[in-house]
Amino acid sequence: MADDDTSFQVFLEQHPDIEIFEMLLPDVCGGLRGKWVPRDKVHKLRAGQLKLPLSSLAFDVWGRDGDTWVFQGGDGDGFCEPDTRTLVPVPWQQRATAQVVVSMRAVDGMPCAYDPRHILRGLMARFAARGLTPVVASEMEFYLLRDERDTLGRPVHTQTDRVGGVLASGQTYCIDVMEDMAELMHGIRDACRLQGLLIDTLIKESAPSQYEINLCHSADALVAADQAMMLQRAIKGVARQHGLRATFMAKPFRELAGSGMHVHCSVLNARGANAFDDGSARGNELLRQAVAGCLATLPECMLLFSPSLNSYRRFQGGNHAPLTASWGYENRTVAVRIPADAPAAMRIEHRVAGADANPYLAIAAVLAGVLHGIDNALQPPPPLTGNAYDQLSADLPRYWPQALSCFAGSAFVRDNFSADFQRVYTNLKQQELNEFDRQVTPMEYDACL
Repeated sequence: MADDDTSFQVFLEQHPDIEIFEMLLPDVCGGLRGKWVPRDKVHKLRAGQLKLPLSSLAFDVWGRDGDTWVFQGGDGDGFCEPDTRTLVPVPWQQRATAQVVVSMRAVDGMPCAYDPRHILRGLMARFAARGLTPVVASEMEFYLLRDERDTLGRPVHTQTDRVGGVLASGQTYCIDVMEDMAELMHGIRDACRLQGLLIDTLIKESAPSQYEINLCHSADALVAADQAMMLQRAIKGVARQHGLRATFMAKPFRELAGSGMHVHCSVLNARGANAFDDGSARGNELLRQAVAGCLATLPECMLLFSPSLNSYRRFQGGNHAPLTASWGYENRTVAVRIPADAPAAMRIEHRVAGADANPYLAIAAVLAGVLHGIDNALQPPPPLTGNAYDQLSADLPRYWPQALSCFAGSAFVRDNFSADFQRVYTNLKQQELNEFDRQVTPMEYDACL
């Protein structure tokens, strides 16, 4: 705590203009909860004395309590524990503001079992007990849209043709389009630099108004998840500064590509060397075990990778979203790709999660799958070459209720994420599903009225 307190003090001295500290609590459904703390009250935040209801971790996507469980334990408070590594300025706010990410502990000091950051810490500890360290990076796809809607309530593109219509193509990797967005992209770069977010590349993606920003890898999976969340927040904040809206919705347009969050993962051994590297371009037995574990646990973890009704719109043939529990070398039609690179950089690219997934839970699901394969010495099927969409029938849950059922009954989820988390997350997703089931859509009126 002394080191954390020193970090706070140094930050305060370096930033005498900061008025407000945003205390950010990532909840299980990917929302950010918390409080604004004035500078003269920041000592309470530093000391971990600020409290929130533990149920603040367990709101649905609309910020509502889980109505069938929230009062069962009395809806008690927990203490918010700041992670000073995440203490950074917030440059897109009009007033001088800083932010810090917190975790939740119960009043008895025990970590809250359904706090996503504690879940990830627990998996990191299990790797460490085996003399291993996971190295993680994420690739984040998103749309940049105008802050307005058309007459049907749909979002409006920023990248249009000369008469204002939607382009037939997004000009993938186009430098000219990046130049059109240069001011905003440089604003994102500046915000990332100020917040210590190490970004690798900025890319124009395949659909109109769609982009991708990749983070550099980290040998601390919690830092990687924090940075993924903070990157999303920075992109949204800078977009608002420019009068635009950034969205990480998995499938905002039915005819265009969805947005994914690919997770890259390698493992270091006790000597700090890549544990998947055998000097070849194919990787070793440990790599294959890790792949097998990821494939074996995909159906049960699908709800973590694809948490909403809209998430499943992304899984369509030809959309660069995998439909099967398959793997291959340098193949973008499979769920787990082994990218071509130097043997020392041998890694898994897990391609299932949508950009709407909770980064903490998506990364945790990948790590849990890797551990499952290694601990049980699993073997994957032969690596796939060619088009997986043509060769294999879809075997992943394609619909939300199916994924929810797989998750709710999974012993793997219970053992790796805790029974409390499984119960809470299942309840919230069932609550969201029930809400969508009650809605009558415009298509139904068009077809039936």
